[in-house]
This record gives sequence, C-alpha cells and structure tokens, in this order.
Amino acid sequence: MKLQNLTLLATAIALTALHGTARAEDPPASPFSFNVGAISDYRYRGISQTRLKPALQGGIDYANANGFYLGTWASTIKWIKDAYGDAGLEIDLYGGYKGEIAKDVTYDVGVLQYVYASAKTKLWDASYKDPNTTEIYGAVTYGPVTTKLSYSLTNLFGNYDFAGKKDSKGSIYLDVSASFDVGGGLTLAPHVGYQKVVNITNASYTDYSLTLSKDFSGLAPSIALVGTTANKDFYVPGGAANSTQFLGKTALVVGVKYSF
Repeated sequence: MKLQNLTLLATAIALTALHGTARAEDPPASPFSFNVGAISDYRYRGISQTRLKPALQGGIDYANANGFYLGTWASTIKWIKDAYGDAGLEIDLYGGYKGEIAKDVTYDVGVLQYVYASAKTKLWDASYKDPNTTEIYGAVTYGPVTTKLSYSLTNLFGNYDFAGKKDSKGSIYLDVSASFDVGGGLTLAPHVGYQKVVNITNASYTDYSLTLSKDFSGLAPSIALVGTTANKDFYVPGGAANSTQFLGKTALVVGVKYSF
C-alpha cells in the first residue's frame, strides 16, 4: 500500500516538471486514512468483547478513487482468554468495492476476516472450533440509511454443536443503521440488527443502539445506549473469567476516536 503513495508522489513531481503548475500547498490527497481510539466497553453486535471493560482500538484504511478499498482494524479483547483460549487481540482484515446505483443510492460489497492469532488451546478446543471467522457482506445506502447483510463462510466465532456435529456456517447478520446531522456538529446514529446463529441453541438475538457523537477536526467523542435481546445464560464470560455477567446487558458506552 505504501507503493501507491510513492506512485502518486512521482506523478505529482512529473507534472510539476512538465507544466510548472503544481503548488506545494496543494499536494495530492492521500488514499490512506488512520484512526486510533479508546472505548469503555467494546460491543460487537451488541455483545461485549471485553467483559464490560474498556478497550484500545485502531485501524488503517486505503480507498481508491475507483471505489476499491482495503483496510485493517484491531481491538483489545477478553472473551477468548475468558474461554480458556490464548488471544488478547482481534484483528480485522477487509476489502471490497463501493459504487453508485442511482442518485443518492450506493452499494458496498466485500469480504471481512476476523483473526484471533494463537487463540486455540487444548481447553478451547474442548468447547469450540477455530474462532477465526470469514464473512462476505453487501450493503445498500439510500440517503442517511444503510441496510447490510453479512453471511459467514466459516463457523461463526468458533460456535459448534459437538453433540449434533453441526456447524454454524451460514449464520447471517442483518442490520439497518442511519446517520443524521442534528446540528451543532452533532451526529445521531440509530441502529438495529438481527444475528442468526444457525444450529446453535439460544445463540440468535436482536441488538440495538443509539449513538450521539461530535467531530472536533478529527477527534470524535461519542456516547451510545446499547442493548440486546440475547439469552442471559448463553452470553456470559467463559469459565476462566469466574464471572456470570450478562455480556449483552443494556448500558451506556462512551468512547473517543481520532481520525487522520
């Protein structure tokens, strides 16, 4: 990805030499963007990944003008170690293509892999399959509203019915979200989603959230009300956590992210 930056720089230098019109104060826009942040509880699809504790997060994105994009994002987590695994970090790798269908209507298709390096241990394998998960997704945005469907090509985060020898491949997540400018630089983002986990009893649920954020030249604090209808006996920390906390409880989550 750094080679793309070098190509853009070389092109700008060549144009300057040929035409003498490029100005130092108007450099070409970089296709790269970066973000770092912290949050009081990392909720993924409404379920805490950090046992209701804070997390550190960050990512890098590359977006080509033709609609093609790649990116990676990472967050500290607790749920793998809580279930006797050995991973304290989630790394997401994704790529896709965005385009326009009609005026004010766009689409986004891609693939996303969740990576938990060195997560598998003998104790983990006794209850779960490989937690590394690959999903394909498609989304359509009309105005401020986006509808997205994700489909798992692998077991969903290691879920597997050992008794019935049934996997959780083909699980889906359907969500609708929106983003509204409410004035004063504030953005209000409602969201509702449904996670269907196939072949796993008590694992499917609905999640919802309402997030208010404000952008201060790249620094964006936020506060969100997050909740789920998840099963309170299924979505609890693993045995190593020595906890019975419900990981999908309704709660306020605060965070801050800096994008540059």
